[in-house]
Amino acid sequence: MDKLYIEKVLAGDLHAFKYFLETYKDMAYSVAISIVKQEHLAEEIVQDAFIICYQSLKNFKNESKFSTWLYRIVVNCAFGALRKIKSKVQEFDLEVHDYAFDETAFHILEKKEREFLVQDALLKIPANEALTLRLFYLEELSLQEVRQITGWTETNIKTILYRGRKHLYAVMSKIMKGEHYGIAR
Repeated sequence: MDKLYIEKVLAGDLHAFKYFLETYKDMAYSVAISIVKQEHLAEEIVQDAFIICYQSLKNFKNESKFSTWLYRIVVNCAFGALRKIKSKVQEFDLEVHDYAFDETAFHILEKKEREFLVQDALLKIPANEALTLRLFYLEELSLQEVRQITGWTETNIKTILYRGRKHLYAVMSKIMKGEHYGIAR
């Protein structure tokens, strides 16, 4: 599918690049945030990476998957941004950054904590289960799309999803009880 859209973009179809944005933006953001650890900076990096990708698409040689090439651009942009940040002296004005607590902030924090716990739990289950759960539930891909990415049969994917949900539940239960972190409750 990527190859078709690459050809369309190179042929001058300006709207075809939207496919890449919609397909890879979440994973590109995930890669960027894992490096820079700041949401706004990760968003800027993803934008920059997609611009570079668009401008350099004619140089893509199909030696690897498009996603691998794009994620490499994201990684390079992220590390480049870190180098720029380290070279600047940053001042911190408490009054500018201090804001009143509100209920919305609490809900956002609660949501982010849930997301962190799920991500942490996914790291503790077998790779095939974590991958399948991530693709099916977090990336919201269909069984057919998961099959295309993994090469597994649909029946195998359903089995892995079932086992993965069970393992994820067990790990999440341990985390919530504090057993995972060695906290006795």
